[in-house]
Amino acid sequence: RPSWGAADSSARPAAVLVLVFPDNAGEARLILTERTDRGGHHSGEVSFPGGRSEPGDADLVATALREAAEEVGLDPVSAGVRVLGTLSMQWVPVSNFSVTPVVAVAERRPVLVAQPTEVAAILEAPLAAFLPDGELRWVEREIRGWALRYAAYPVEGLNVWGMTARVLGGLGAWLAREEC
Repeated sequence: RPSWGAADSSARPAAVLVLVFPDNAGEARLILTERTDRGGHHSGEVSFPGGRSEPGDADLVATALREAAEEVGLDPVSAGVRVLGTLSMQWVPVSNFSVTPVVAVAERRPVLVAQPTEVAAILEAPLAAFLPDGELRWVEREIRGWALRYAAYPVEGLNVWGMTARVLGGLGAWLAREEC
């Protein structure tokens, strides 16, 4: 088995947007995407909107907002988006990205449109699903010859796992603290 420690200097910088917004009933929701299946490392997976940093991005917050605009048509101004900060960088060994989750809240439910070459579906997951008492299921499967067993959050018939699940679980644990 490979040894996966901390990201090294060759890891490519990237950012994802962890956007919390109210649905029509006032329940807190998060935007997730089901990626189109193009045969790559993360094809068909559930993820946050986001991607690699580009030279024109002022910083990783700009990267996350640009990628969300490109992938799901997010207009931060019309949704009243306010960036709260960033979470700890997550290294994704299989694609060698160092991903910074950018946490933001929207005053209003955003109008979203999937970019069809990148996004198969836009998911609006309830934030409560990722609190400590949220449902987790064990999944066993083989990917490119590797037998994997992992815990995943079920969302709209799909499994949220990997880096996205780590970020959501950490966010849910933080929100469930007694001080909140």
